[in-house]
Amino acid sequence: MSVNAAPIPQWVAELNDPPAYKSKSGGVPDPRGYPSQSGALSKKQAARESKESKESKAQPRKQPTAEEMDTLKLKKAWEVALAPIKSLPMTFFMMYMSGNSLQIFSIMMVYMAFKNPIVGLFGTSQAFERFESDTNKAKILQVKLAYVAMQLVALGVGIWKVNGMGLLPTTRSDWLAWESQRDPLEHAVSAF
Repeated sequence: MSVNAAPIPQWVAELNDPPAYKSKSGGVPDPRGYPSQSGALSKKQAARESKESKESKAQPRKQPTAEEMDTLKLKKAWEVALAPIKSLPMTFFMMYMSGNSLQIFSIMMVYMAFKNPIVGLFGTSQAFERFESDTNKAKILQVKLAYVAMQLVALGVGIWKVNGMGLLPTTRSDWLAWESQRDPLEHAVSAF
């Protein structure tokens, strides 16, 4: 029995040893943005070398001045102050979709609507102490007032939800226990 060695398929040979790049015939130039392979390789190598040379020559960044730091701290403080109002549309929508009946989901939504603003109001000074410095105290006070206003708006959404559920005593029938009974001026008796 003789074993004939099967010839290797061409795609296997090309996979192991890819053919050399053939130049284009007819002098047709590459389209814009698509350089030839040999040019692309050299450009990639040139870009890598220039990046390495820039990294070696890179100067350390200069430290910001105190005024620049105060401006940056004030911008970050405004971001913190406006954060409660950014989550308000989603909270409002979730409360609207939970309905006005007393269910566990609507009760949890109301709890969240009251807890988050109240915790935010009590933690106002802690939220802004990292941004406060001697030179920007007046500006941070304005930011704190805006933060408190935003928390009160968020608390108002919770009050709206509780009112919609009928849990706020806003009608006359809610206060009947404290009203005195009227004495009638006359009595009517039905005749047979």
